[in-house]
Parts: sequence; structure tokens; C-alpha cells
Amino acid sequence: FAFFAQRINFSPLIGAEKQYLTLFQFSGPIAGAFLGSVFGIIAVLAAELINFFVVGKEATWINIMRLAPMLFAVYYFGSTKKKNLNVIVPLIAIVLFVLHPVGRQAWFYSLFWTIPIIARLLPGKYSMSVPLRSLGATFTAHSVGSALWVWTVPMTAGQWIALIPITAFERLLFAAGIGISYVTFNALLDKILDVFKIKVPSDVLRINKRFTIKG
Repeated sequence: FAFFAQRINFSPLIGAEKQYLTLFQFSGPIAGAFLGSVFGIIAVLAAELINFFVVGKEATWINIMRLAPMLFAVYYFGSTKKKNLNVIVPLIAIVLFVLHPVGRQAWFYSLFWTIPIIARLLPGKYSMSVPLRSLGATFTAHSVGSALWVWTVPMTAGQWIALIPITAFERLLFAAGIGISYVTFNALLDKILDVFKIKVPSDVLRINKRFTIKG
């Protein structure tokens, strides 16, 4: 599913030709919830690498760099810990962005990345909720991607500032997509296991019984 989702473009990335956000942004992070952060990252990286070689992408810095953001989103969505990398990664991204001369002129753009920090520092019943995990995951991916982008792709401060409403709209869509994908796949996987009487240890495939189809 991840492989095919990466083949469907959603919106172009500003500043570089033939670079797109895809439907993968709507569902990629949920692998961490089902497989755990580590195995979720491995699964998503495998899907990204398969897509990379099947499509025949050039081994350019931009193409290689774009493998990273989703891996951090997977970690965020799959992690049940309140702090650690989930807070550190966006903080580092903010610092790296502001250290760049162009990023410094549009420093307020990096305020987007306080969202995953605040979301994870809230009490557990809020920080572990699907909506906030989804928001945190998509903005974590955005923070990593943007921190790398500002240092590698020539853009003006005006372009970054103009992206603010577009970024807000896109990331809210991505967060909604992540949440809906998680609930849908959770119910679907649980139903498949039930219909075919398949027993899978809970530490191998993590199904949340709150989001299953009863009866």
C-alpha cells in the first residue's frame, strides 16, 4: 500500500522541479502504531527504497534527503513515550532553520514545529490521542524536511512566508488523513484476523480495540 501511495502525487514541492508530496503523507506514519516505532521505520524505509529503485530515481541529494522525514513521523506516531526524540527532533529542526540566513528572515515559519513539541508535552490522555499524534507526526516530518530543504534548495524568505497558509492547509489535511487511515486500517486488520481466525501476538501487530468493528 505504501509503495502505491508514493506513486500518486498530491501537490508539488516549491523550489525544486519534479518533486511532489504524495498520498503517502496521508498514511505513512501509521506503520509505527501497528508495528512499533523501530519495525515501523524499517517497513516504511523498505517501501521508500523499493519505490526509489523501481521508479529509477536519480541518487541526488534531494531524492535521498526526502527518505528521512517520513521515518521521523513513523517514530512519532508509533512512540508511546511523551518526550525523548519526539521533542528533540522538532527543536533541532527549528534551530537549523533559524541558523540559515534565509530561514532567519522567515523564522516565524518554524513556529509550526512547536506543534509536535506541545502535543507531546500535554497530559497523556491528550498527547496519546489519535488527532494529536497525527498532527505531531505530520509536523515532525515537515520540520525535518524543511530544515534539510532550507539548506539545500535555494528559496527566498518571501517564498517561505508565502507558504505559511499552504502549509497549514496541507498539514491539517495530512493529519486528518493519518487519523482516518489509522482508524480504518485498525478496524480492517482486526476484522481480517477475526474472519480468518489468525492469531498474531499483540507485540507483533498492535491492534487498538477501541477502533474495531463489533459483531
